[in-house]
Amino acid sequence: MNTLIVGKKEESKTILSDALQRRNHTFVVNEPGKDALDLLDQKHFSLIILSDYSEEGLAFCRQVRARSNGRKFTIYAVITASQVDQLYTLLDADVDQYMLESLFDEQRLDVRLSFAEKLARNKEGQYLIEQKLRESEARARSILKTTVDAIITIDEQGTVKTFNRAAEELFKYNSSEVIGKNVHVLMPQPYRREHDGYIENYHNSGNPKIIGIGREVTGKRKDGSTFPMYLAVSEVNVNGQRLYTGIIRDITEQRRLEQEVLRISEHERHRIGQDLHDGLGQMLTGITLINKNIASTLKEENHPLADDVNDITNLVKEADEYARSLSRNLIPVELDSSGLVTALHRLTQNAERLFSIQCTLHNVLNIHFDDPTSLTHMYRIVQEATSNAVKHGGASKVNISMETDETKLVVKIEDNGTGFPKNWDKQKGLGVRIMKFRARLIGANFEIENNKKGGATIIITLLSVGSPYKILN
Repeated sequence: MNTLIVGKKEESKTILSDALQRRNHTFVVNEPGKDALDLLDQKHFSLIILSDYSEEGLAFCRQVRARSNGRKFTIYAVITASQVDQLYTLLDADVDQYMLESLFDEQRLDVRLSFAEKLARNKEGQYLIEQKLRESEARARSILKTTVDAIITIDEQGTVKTFNRAAEELFKYNSSEVIGKNVHVLMPQPYRREHDGYIENYHNSGNPKIIGIGREVTGKRKDGSTFPMYLAVSEVNVNGQRLYTGIIRDITEQRRLEQEVLRISEHERHRIGQDLHDGLGQMLTGITLINKNIASTLKEENHPLADDVNDITNLVKEADEYARSLSRNLIPVELDSSGLVTALHRLTQNAERLFSIQCTLHNVLNIHFDDPTSLTHMYRIVQEATSNAVKHGGASKVNISMETDETKLVVKIEDNGTGFPKNWDKQKGLGVRIMKFRARLIGANFEIENNKKGGATIIITLLSVGSPYKILN
């Protein structure tokens, strides 16, 4: 062990030097002052021993402790019985331990030095651990401050523990306004009042809703405005306490671009549907009328081709009906002034006719969106969910229902099929991905559950606050 002996009395320094040499110490002897302080930068000392009591020695101790690394040194002071009254002065100078009447008893001195070595090793080890911890915390704070993603840490009760600068910019709160409060202040209703239930359910059942899974949710800023965000949550256990870290990214611009891409796609779909209805449909209607007149004339003349022409007329008529049906499927909402209600009634009729199932509507509301394409997205989700229930779930019954209150609108598509497998979210089914994609574009939350009947339930939730929809009478 490297030891520094500091003092004025030569006899004391000599005795300590002999004792440390017997214990195989590497040591340096010096008087208290600048030279001794400089030695701390040149050699790796763990133990400092004041060989005698003096004002210069006490000043030296204070100067050691004032250094940036001053807490790593173990300082022992040698005092005599007449100096016991100076113990408080030694404590004030931040001396760790003292030796009383041990200097002239070789056995007692050896024991005291043994304790000093142990304390020095423990203290230096603790200092290194604390230093690494401080460095780690500094790196973590630096990452939290500079990362472009919002990072929030909460405990088991949902209380916010950390709130970085990016989170401040995203949610428009200062960290002091959020830390110590429940994280649900950053959520709109109904998720705000349901959040604590999610945490409690996870603790009781071990079934995570979003732990370890990235998910798109809705956030709420200080001014009450809402926005779509991507949330990834991880769990860590610190000293027996669960902490949850959420990394959040604002995806408003991403949603806007996706909306624009799909708007263009829906516009093209609308154009094709309109061309089928107004172009091809009108032409086929005209051909049907011409053929009908020809067939009537040939029949009056008892021409042998009259029946063939009549068959052609019927085929063209079927083609006309098929083209108009395709047109209605391409633009199911815009063609009808009654909007979503009529389109869904037509959907259920087609499903019963094409799939031979029972498809029912319950409390269907006539929803109106500021952006007309959003209504089409809603229809397409219901259409895809109904089709999937039959094709993949083997359902014989599908029920489409709506519920609304002051905070939200919920659309459910329930079936009695085989439901979704447990790992459905890891499978890359195109239909589900498109439904989720459409739900995101209209600002809705998309969920899939297996119901009590064994089938699947698809839930689309639209929040009343900040959502561009209204319900028409």
